Amino acid sequence: MSTPTSARTLGEEQLRVEDLSVNYGRIEAIRDVSFSVPAGGIATLIGANGAGKTTTLKTISGLRSVRAGRILFEGEDITRVPSHKLVQRGLCQAPEGRGTFPGMSVLENLDMGAYTRKDRRSAAYRADLDRVFGLFPRLAERRSQPAGTMSGGEQQMLAIGRALMSRPRVLLLDEPSMGLAPKLIQQIFAIVREINAQGTTVLLVEQNAAQALRTADVAYVLETGTVVRHGTGAELAADDSIRAAYLGGDV
Repeated sequence: MSTPTSARTLGEEQLRVEDLSVNYGRIEAIRDVSFSVPAGGIATLIGANGAGKTTTLKTISGLRSVRAGRILFEGEDITRVPSHKLVQRGLCQAPEGRGTFPGMSVLENLDMGAYTRKDRRSAAYRADLDRVFGLFPRLAERRSQPAGTMSGGEQQMLAIGRALMSRPRVLLLDEPSMGLAPKLIQQIFAIVREINAQGTTVLLVEQNAAQALRTADVAYVLETGTVVRHGTGAELAADDSIRAAYLGGDV
């Protein structure tokens, strides 16, 4: 059972973004974005479509070039480290839109998540596979099924499980609830909390602001590529302006 976020003591910052600016050609996607993610915690970025949330996550994971600013992971500057080396260092993203390998089986997809590991025949690898199947029993049931024939919710579970197979210390999640039915959304967020309770720090980008704020220890609001508000998840959920803008008056 995961500990309620309000009752936890978090560690020092594990991931820090300082004055980050990113362009798409001449278009400024994010500008002077700064925030930090505490070790052992869950941080979330919320905001409207086009606010720069996904761009921020892609930049942290090495998929977008930085125009200005820097990114620190466990005290080291990783601003220009290639994405595959970030995975080896313990920073991994489960991408927006699931992004599974549709013609490969569930088990093959999970094995691809461990591609950078050198212990793929070890007891540790099998233990991590068991962990994923424990979090997502449906994947265990369908281990031989092609990913492309699975439902959207099952593919989302597979995308997260595949990222976990790289043994991340910080897991980046981009819109894990996108396109899912309300019951599945509840399940996905419960699993995110359980992953965190098992020791993995989480940075969550999410359109479903109500669920994100319920889940997060710390939260940041992005508007037109800039952080405009921050606080604990509970503080922002209780803020009338945040409720009106992102929560429909309810949380």
